[in-house]
Amino acid sequence: MTGRTHDLAALTALNLVIITTPLPDFSFSTAIFSIGACTIGGLAPDLDQPTSSLWHKIPAGSLIGKIAHPFLGHHRTLSHSILGIIFFGLLSRYLLNLLGQTILVDMSLAWWAFMIGFVSHLIMDTFTTEGVPWFFPIPFHLGIPPLAALRIKTGGWIERLLVFPGLLAVNFYLIYSFYPIYLQLVKNLWK
Repeated sequence: MTGRTHDLAALTALNLVIITTPLPDFSFSTAIFSIGACTIGGLAPDLDQPTSSLWHKIPAGSLIGKIAHPFLGHHRTLSHSILGIIFFGLLSRYLLNLLGQTILVDMSLAWWAFMIGFVSHLIMDTFTTEGVPWFFPIPFHLGIPPLAALRIKTGGWIERLLVFPGLLAVNFYLIYSFYPIYLQLVKNLWK
């Protein structure tokens, strides 16, 4: 999947959590920071590519991506696995806790948002022709459906014309259908 599809999939997953989980009260800054953490989490598994859209969004990111690439392995290895979820989960918790010493944001909610985005990336990539090595270092890529020929080609017409608009439609539906939940959430932010 492309970066913009992963961004939207991460926000869709976050929307699903918002409507299905009782959330604690949190500040406006925590909400904004968590949305950002979710979108970063949605792109983070592709940090193993020096051409990742996340590298292009940070200053000197292209250079950092080229330097980090040899340490992160080939695309869709560690960062696209259960081990990668654990590794990036621990690393992001540590970094967010450090950041939480200077920024007044509930970092536990931001961490959950990051992880929701991260896992949504792997789920979406499971539907691509390459699949995902969920059980890395075992060299087996899991894909849905089982026949690779029936899966989605990254950046292909199915992604552009069906997946991305479909995710947009799901988000509009969720916000429209669960409007009272979102309204209460916004009211709680302004207390």
